[in-house]
Amino acid sequence: MEFREKIVGFFGLKRSIVGILSVVILVEMGERMAERFLPIYIMALGGTAIAIGGLNALDNLLSALYSFPGGYLSDRFGTRRALLIFNAMAITGFLIVVIFPYWQAVILGSFLFISWSAISLPATMSLVSRALPKNKRTMGVSLHSLVRRIPMALGPVIGGLFIYYWGERQGVRYAFIGAIFMTVVAIFLQQNLIEDKPTDRTIDVEKNPFKVMREMSPSLRNLLISDILIRFCEQIPYAFVVVWAMKVIVHPVTAPQFGLLSAMEMATAMLIYIPVAYFADRAGKKPFVAMTFVFFTLFPLSLYFCRSFLTLVFAFILRGLKEFGEPTRKALIMDLAPENRKAARFGLYYLMRDVIVSLAAFGGAFLWNISPRVNLFAACAFGVIGTVWFILCGEALPAPSTTHNP
Repeated sequence: MEFREKIVGFFGLKRSIVGILSVVILVEMGERMAERFLPIYIMALGGTAIAIGGLNALDNLLSALYSFPGGYLSDRFGTRRALLIFNAMAITGFLIVVIFPYWQAVILGSFLFISWSAISLPATMSLVSRALPKNKRTMGVSLHSLVRRIPMALGPVIGGLFIYYWGERQGVRYAFIGAIFMTVVAIFLQQNLIEDKPTDRTIDVEKNPFKVMREMSPSLRNLLISDILIRFCEQIPYAFVVVWAMKVIVHPVTAPQFGLLSAMEMATAMLIYIPVAYFADRAGKKPFVAMTFVFFTLFPLSLYFCRSFLTLVFAFILRGLKEFGEPTRKALIMDLAPENRKAARFGLYYLMRDVIVSLAAFGGAFLWNISPRVNLFAACAFGVIGTVWFILCGEALPAPSTTHNP
């Protein structure tokens, strides 16, 4: 029993945290089972490349636009009721795809399910911030990031088996039926495990994102500015990494080799989450966020000097290390947000960041047309500026006490 209590205390596994992690695994597992194969499903239903491209663009746009409403609903109605709304939306979207076997129905249904992670993230971060003391928040966010990797890894495997046994059309529809079942189970768990406190139902919640924007503290604005610059570093070459590895370098890699590189990246990220969270909660968050920005910056530069699979292994391990302080950065956002508007402020942060960063993908294509070298070095330059900005202007909050308990 004492060992169990130590494990629960170390990871911050309170009842509400277990509840939200269960919801994340179930809903995202269902989504990933089907969502990764939507381009194949659209083609099987007669959709064109334009429809597939439109679905991808819609995903990025909704991820940005849903962030603030997701935060507002969480602050207004509480985490549990907000998640109930989000999960009901996802189920409705899944049903549309299952009932109507047309590619247009996929686009319509995607408005309701494809950005579940984005709309639910502010509510999740708000719950972590409320349920855990400051000296455990980074651990809580890290567990969320780690747990999300489970459906990201297993969902496509299970979805692929559905397609293997039942074909591209029926297999994807059966995967969506499985997603509905998992989301229903998630609703049951969240209603029974997640505890809402009075602070979850704050009446005075600001609906106007522009007013919330004006209330943003200088410290949070500086973090946002540096984060935007770092995301430019990430997104400018993002779509062309596979092109560089499989088409441009002297010794191109195969598709299975590129899949292995991606697996190495994910494995690296999963290995560092817990150790970094442990030290970030004790030593302060700024150094760990700064290191994450450094790894973001170094990846496009290292990629430029890769000419074979072996050298790419080191580059993708470096890419995995960019998750070094990502949960820490999310926890820092919550620390810098006011107590009564944490979810809304988190959602606004992501709305502003992702809308602006969406421009980087377009700019990256133009830079790539000039030359891959220009693309990669421009990305690195944005990373340097963002890292220096954060080091000079980012706020270093004092390390929280390790003896405090809620």
